[in-house]
Amino acid sequence: MNSKDAMYSWHLSLRVDRPVEGCSIRPHAYMYGKKLDDRDSSTNNSTHNKVCREPPPNHEFSYRWFRGPTVEPCAYEGCPRRTSFSPHDWSKHALGGSGCSLQCVSAQSSLYKATFCNSDCFVKAWKTQYTIQNSSDTNNGNNIPQARSSTPLRKRTGSYCDDDRSVGSSNSGNDVNYIPATPGEISVNGGNNNNNTTMNNPYSTQSSEDEWIEISRDQLYIPHTEDIGRKLKVEAAAYSVESGELLMHRVVKTDLVLSRTPEPEKRNLVTAKPAGGGGARFRIVTYNILAEIYATQQQYPYADLWALSWDFRFQNIIREIVDVGPDIVCLQEVQADHYESHLYNAMHEAGFEGVYKQKTRQAMGMTGKVDGCALFWRRTKFHLVESY
Repeated sequence: MNSKDAMYSWHLSLRVDRPVEGCSIRPHAYMYGKKLDDRDSSTNNSTHNKVCREPPPNHEFSYRWFRGPTVEPCAYEGCPRRTSFSPHDWSKHALGGSGCSLQCVSAQSSLYKATFCNSDCFVKAWKTQYTIQNSSDTNNGNNIPQARSSTPLRKRTGSYCDDDRSVGSSNSGNDVNYIPATPGEISVNGGNNNNNTTMNNPYSTQSSEDEWIEISRDQLYIPHTEDIGRKLKVEAAAYSVESGELLMHRVVKTDLVLSRTPEPEKRNLVTAKPAGGGGARFRIVTYNILAEIYATQQQYPYADLWALSWDFRFQNIIREIVDVGPDIVCLQEVQADHYESHLYNAMHEAGFEGVYKQKTRQAMGMTGKVDGCALFWRRTKFHLVESY
């Protein structure tokens, strides 16, 4: 293949962390291209994967968020997660080390297409199932066995596997085939834009509880009380910066939205004994806040993804720092992009000024994915004299 005949494969990746009430969630969306050669097999075109003669142009994203219908989280009637969406009940520990749901695929079982939150609930419910006779047996006068428990018979109509993919991965269920909103239609004011819908939105009708309702067109979304126990759906559309042409779009669904986590218990902080003398006294606090680039499940396999996410941990970190009442704050493992987008603004609102110095090594991936140290001081007590 010569340079004139070069082809490129375009790909759109989209992932979102587990949503928790009150914690902002941010889609991880990026578009990239790979030059194909003679060894590469042909790629089937789709809304998020196609072959073109040019590499992807400069682009920008627009987003749309939807709230799904209420769903039954687990078919086993003895499961505590049927009525509770507390993160403690949905943690890895509570689920027996696995966050994977299971579905019965036996068409002859009374549990056919029933979904269970983990293998333990599936095993317990399986003890109550019975075999469903086919239509020919019924016509011949054979009696249908009765259930051995109160486990209800599952309906077999409709599309059941509509959301078989969680947005915790880069895969998605492409069950929305319509043209997304253009960047010019996207709200820039933030918040929950419930009234911001378009005529081509098939989810805007609120006449049925089984429909998806558009709830926002901002990049960030903060789940509310009405989202708890439901799945969210996010659509990312990539548009050419130069021409405004829709390049690719992708839709993924989240796991069920969990309720707000309980306030953590205040920790007993280690306080150094004050030195002698009658001079001015001030409080210094040091904190390693664990940069997002290091908060991986490979490093912390016992922790849930939602507990490792930066947007969730950030709220607790700021609350704990402010509760201590420091005059000087020394932070380690501060990610460069998080200092600019999160920490500086939050600390400035709390009455602090600060400086930041990142490590001199290269970033881990995109710009800003490198950590460093931040120093904050209370503006009413200190001011910056010199910076090196």
